[in-house]
Amino acid sequence: MIVVTGAAGFIGSVLTGKLNEERLTDLILVDKFDNPEKNKNIKGKLFSEKIDRNSFFSWLDSNHENVDFILHIGARTDTTEFDKSVFDKLNLNYSKKVWEKSSEYEIPLIYASSAATYGMGEFGYKDDHDIVYKLKPLNPYGESKNEFDKWALKQDKRPPFWAGLKFFNVYGPNEYHKGRMASVIFHAYRQIKNTGKVKLFKSHNPDFKDGEQLRDFVYVKDVVDVIVYLMNTQPESGLYNLGTGKARTFLDLAKNTFEALDMKPDIEFIDTPGDIRDKYQYFTQADMSKLISTGYNKPFTALENGIDDYVRNYLTENKYY
Repeated sequence: MIVVTGAAGFIGSVLTGKLNEERLTDLILVDKFDNPEKNKNIKGKLFSEKIDRNSFFSWLDSNHENVDFILHIGARTDTTEFDKSVFDKLNLNYSKKVWEKSSEYEIPLIYASSAATYGMGEFGYKDDHDIVYKLKPLNPYGESKNEFDKWALKQDKRPPFWAGLKFFNVYGPNEYHKGRMASVIFHAYRQIKNTGKVKLFKSHNPDFKDGEQLRDFVYVKDVVDVIVYLMNTQPESGLYNLGTGKARTFLDLAKNTFEALDMKPDIEFIDTPGDIRDKYQYFTQADMSKLISTGYNKPFTALENGIDDYVRNYLTENKYY
C-alpha cells in the first residue's frame, strides 16, 4: 500500500497515474478533495481509498502496518502568499508530523521540497546538505520548504529511507486548477490562444537580454519517473535536486509554444512589476550529479519535446494525464 499526499494536485495526480501505469493500484490518496477542478485530475485513476488530509494521521495510526511507502507531495505552493502562518501549518508542521509518523512506523518517505529554497542562487544550485543552513529563500513559501529541510537534517529519528526532492520549474498536464501558480508554458498557451501573442518580462539586468532570463524547466513526466525510481531503489537518504540540469530561456519557451500550435511567434516584452523586480531570478539550473551518481540514467525530456507533448496532447485537447 502506497500513500500519496496532495494526490488531487498537479504533481500528485500525475504521480498517481504513473503508479497506475506501474500496475500499482493499492493507493491511499490524501488531499482536501473540496475543489471540483482539482478533483478532475484523479478521475479514472485506480486507488483503494481517499482520505481527507485532516483525518490522515488518525487513519495512519490504525493502518500503518499495511503502508509500504509515503509519497508526501502535498503542500501550499503559492509563492504570492505572504501569510507565514499558512505555510507554518501546511508545509512545516504537517510535514513534521508526516516525518515523525514515518519514523515511528518505519515507513520510507519521499517528500516535496523546492528549488525556491535556493533564493537568488548566491550559494549555487547544488543539493549539498552543508549549504542548506546558509540559503536565503525569497518568499515565505521557499522559507517554509527550507525550514523543513533544515529540521529534517537535524533529526536523529528518521524514516528507514527518506528523500527530499527540490523541484525546479515543473510544467505539464493536470495544472489547469493552479491559476496564477500554473507554469509559464500553461500561461503562454492561454495568452496565444486568447490574443495571438505572448508577453514576457523585459530584462532589468545588463547581463541578460530581454527574454534570455534562464530557468531549469522540467517536465512533470520526468519528475514522476524519478520519484518512482527513488521509491524502488532507495539509494542514500538525503536531499536531491529534481530539474534537468540544463537551463533554458523564456524566449525558447515562448517560441516552442508557438511552434507546437503551428503559429508564427509574436512576442512582446513588458516591464517586470516593481514589487518583484528586486527578487527576480535571472538564472536557475539544477546540479543533477547527486541523482545521477545513484545510477539514474534516463534522459530528461528536452524543452522542445516536452512543450510539444504538453500542448498537442493535453492543452489543445483539454485532456488530463
